[in-house]
Amino acid sequence: MTLDLPIGLQYAIVAAVVLVALWIFVRKQLPGPLRKARIALATPLVRDGRPAWMRALARRIAPPSNGGAGSSACGGCDNSSQCGPEPKKH
Repeated sequence: MTLDLPIGLQYAIVAAVVLVALWIFVRKQLPGPLRKARIALATPLVRDGRPAWMRALARRIAPPSNGGAGSSACGGCDNSSQCGPEPKKH
């Protein structure tokens, strides 16, 4: 049994698979540049005077926040004795 799809549909399927693979690669390998790009796209949309739908779109595009001023680089634990690598045992 053969499945003869139109050539345009074949190209669309291949393009969709490539885009999904590219998105996964960028998320895993380039998180910093991706975060900066998302911020650059969302910032102009969130300004005062923009329609509500545009501001909602900007909130969806923007990356999640890091937790505010109280969080630290290691994930925000409050007890400093639990942060960082395990001490070496002698």
